[in-house]
Amino acid sequence: MANPGHDVQLASDCPAGSNAPMNLAPLRTLFFEDLSVGMTERLEKTVASSDVVGFAQLTGDRNPIHLSEHFAAKTSFGRRIAHGLYTASLISAVLGTRLPGPGAVYISQTLNFRAPVKIGDTVVVTVTVAELMPEKSRARLSCLCEVDGEVVLDGEALVKVPSEKAAKGKRPVMRL
Repeated sequence: MANPGHDVQLASDCPAGSNAPMNLAPLRTLFFEDLSVGMTERLEKTVASSDVVGFAQLTGDRNPIHLSEHFAAKTSFGRRIAHGLYTASLISAVLGTRLPGPGAVYISQTLNFRAPVKIGDTVVVTVTVAELMPEKSRARLSCLCEVDGEVVLDGEALVKVPSEKAAKGKRPVMRL
């Protein structure tokens, strides 16, 4: 088996004009053959107002429940909440950078939104390999997002994972 956990530091992981990395885990490339049922990866992200505003600008979803304290105060949530798909995008961050990592391709994703995520909440994302399908180099992954131990989102992802055999044992070199 190849050396799982091949980590790569990207220039984009550093602030402009700096060589100091931000609080991002380095990319880790895993082949299908490196995976085993039960493997887990976690990510923690505290949701900032600027994250929600940026997500709204990127997607065009300007629902005032995400952007206006005045509007949100009149809702059952009482204050602004993050977009549900912003929270889901944190799952994508794990899949694309750590488990399985670069080269993995989404096939499908189910999402069950259980509770709101508010500005200032720290979301803990846990992705676990639930099933491996060697005939197509696919993995079914259990996905869980929690805030203070409460499940805010759960679901499953199906991803195609690069095969070591197809890559002839060579891990891709990441250059951005």
